Amino acid sequence: MRRGGLVILWSSFILYAFLLAPPNQPDTTDLILNLVSGNWQGINPMIVALFNIMGIWPVIYACVALIDGHNQQARAWPFVAGSFGVGAFLILPYLIWRSPNPTFKGPKNWVLGIVDSRWLGLLLLLGSLVLMGYGLIAGDWGQFFEQWRTNRFIHVMSLDFCLLWLLFPALLGDDMARRGLKNQGLFFAIAAVPLIGAASYLALRPPLPAEAAEPNPV
Repeated sequence: MRRGGLVILWSSFILYAFLLAPPNQPDTTDLILNLVSGNWQGINPMIVALFNIMGIWPVIYACVALIDGHNQQARAWPFVAGSFGVGAFLILPYLIWRSPNPTFKGPKNWVLGIVDSRWLGLLLLLGSLVLMGYGLIAGDWGQFFEQWRTNRFIHVMSLDFCLLWLLFPALLGDDMARRGLKNQGLFFAIAAVPLIGAASYLALRPPLPAEAAEPNPV
């Protein structure tokens, strides 16, 4: 049932993005190039913040998915790498393919050591706070809504943000179990706050053991 629901969600997101979302505007290519190059003058700060946040989300997912994919058939790294370009379009297939994995058996290699680091979590939290604050305080809400209503790139990017937020608990529960965290209140608090909740969790979660560990009780 879980996989079936995720397949339906993935298929619906693809169909909506390409068939039902608003059309792209003639200046979309220029907008993307300006966002990528840092030429942000004249661009709504909310769009600037959202675009950069969509670069933070894949790193957040890497910090849980690469550990989740360790020692199971569904390797996470191709999906995580692709998510830097297409976000939830590739995170969803990983969630469909993966199996529940509430334990960790080492060794923890250098890649897992990086994504398990609290320092990386702190950097992600700081970046998330700065971008969220910049977009919410300096952004033009009226203009953003109009762009969301008429521009496919902004429309789908916004939905992608929401999906990545709503899908994070699908990996959060197992990641908490691997670390012996069984607080349901903490789980719901992390899941309820967009972006900041996930980044705060990465900054504060206890590290995994460096060597092989016995399975943690669920």
